[in-house]
Amino acid sequence: MLSILYNAARLPWPTNWDEIYGRSAPLLLEIGFGGGHFLVDWAKRRPDANLLGLEISLPSLRRADKKIRSAGLTNVRLAQGNAWLLLQAACAPGSLSEIQINFPDPWRKERHYHRRLISDKFLHLAATRLVPGGLLDIATDHADYAQWITERLERTPWFDNRQAATFVTEDNERLRTKYELKAIDEGRVCHYYKFRRKMAPIPNPFPILEETPMPHVIMKSPLTLAEIGRQFTPQTHSSGETHINFLETYQSFYDQKLLVETYVKEGPLAQRVGLSIQQRQSGELIVGLHEVGFPRPTRGIQRAIAQLAQWLKGLHPDTQIITNNLGDAAETM
Repeated sequence: MLSILYNAARLPWPTNWDEIYGRSAPLLLEIGFGGGHFLVDWAKRRPDANLLGLEISLPSLRRADKKIRSAGLTNVRLAQGNAWLLLQAACAPGSLSEIQINFPDPWRKERHYHRRLISDKFLHLAATRLVPGGLLDIATDHADYAQWITERLERTPWFDNRQAATFVTEDNERLRTKYELKAIDEGRVCHYYKFRRKMAPIPNPFPILEETPMPHVIMKSPLTLAEIGRQFTPQTHSSGETHINFLETYQSFYDQKLLVETYVKEGPLAQRVGLSIQQRQSGELIVGLHEVGFPRPTRGIQRAIAQLAQWLKGLHPDTQIITNNLGDAAETM
């Protein structure tokens, strides 16, 4: 069997799932599959469907990979990454038939509530990626998180309840996970939610992320790289959902180049990249994206390069911008 494990950050935007599985079938997603027991059982019960398991933990991914291969399942793929990125970037609107979320991290401390997966915004995103009538199932054993989930599902305009009550505390139709059995043994009450995406069209404020041509700015400056490096200080820039942090500079021993360690977060995508400042013999500076770590050139990266060029321009009155391919991001320079 070929590799079934993918990095969510490396998948095409959006992903052609028919090519990934080698067939066309309904796509079912389990977010946070843990040990993989539920995912494997689900795949056995749904040979008609393509199943995708999403997890952050590498040990969990390895264990699930072993279980899938031992069971001889060919309709399962695994992805490492976060749910926001996978859904918004890799999943086109209407590409999923079902989403299963088993016992998501409750983030117990109040100051961490913003990290909880289930939110009004997440439910909206999930609804845009589900087909009309697509299913959303959630399970939790944490009482406070259950109240949180209940409140958000009861007020969401994007889903209808498939049960008589918002949740039930027993579901004998599903395979009980190891975590679920442990929770029950320890006396915790499990809450099970079963909802359906409404049939009506849903507004989609979650565009698929796009890659741009490799971005660069060409500048002319009397400054040397050493002079630029000495004037660098860490900086932060924010605009909308794009946040840029210039963290540190490093100089190459082998060529005329500075590397600026940069953190760029745009919506669900976070990248730690190297922006390069290279000096030609003519004195021109080329500001661009270094390929270390296989970064993805996006509008956020364009904006980061534009901000770096703007900073360079302010270091000396004779520094000029000659040309660039940054599109609208160049307006900030």
